[in-house]
Amino acid sequence: MGDSNAIIERIRRMVAPVVADMQLDLYDVELRGGTLRITVDTPPGSPDGVNLDTLSLLTRIISRDFDHDDPMPGSYTLEVTSPGLERSLRTPAHFQREVGKTVSLRLRDVVAGERRVQGTLVAATDTDVTVRPDEPAGAAERSITYDQIDRAKTVFVWGPAPKPGKQPGAKKQRPTPTQPTSPTQEAS
Repeated sequence: MGDSNAIIERIRRMVAPVVADMQLDLYDVELRGGTLRITVDTPPGSPDGVNLDTLSLLTRIISRDFDHDDPMPGSYTLEVTSPGLERSLRTPAHFQREVGKTVSLRLRDVVAGERRVQGTLVAATDTDVTVRPDEPAGAAERSITYDQIDRAKTVFVWGPAPKPGKQPGAKKQRPTPTQPTSPTQEAS
């Protein structure tokens, strides 16, 4: 595992300046099996996400750099991606940038009778997170250390659903008065 961590750190050092030059943040670097996944994101508070053209360009640049100075032995698949709407939270920095959002946590062990916690991420430090659970209503905030968390992700909260039979943004049309169709209707 130590060798894997050294490779990931070397990749981070190589990729971080390229990502920063494109006004993006290096969100994560993962090595799983034969796939090297580099995840990039827009800076916190940006109105838009990362688009496909940017990901394509970044993939070509990183691939070219790796062709000149391969950071790891053997063959692998390079994947450059964005974290998406529901993003995985693995590090304290991931949690810290998502404060105020809805998160779902799966705990390593049952804590306070629960293994899963979903709610608003109220705070995140270097050692733990504080979550205000969605249910039951009025539940007390919970402080959970990172070593208790097995998996975590943000949860995309959809807006209210349209009323049945209504199209979102569709305007109701008023009936138009009928036009006479024959000369006898005009005379009446």
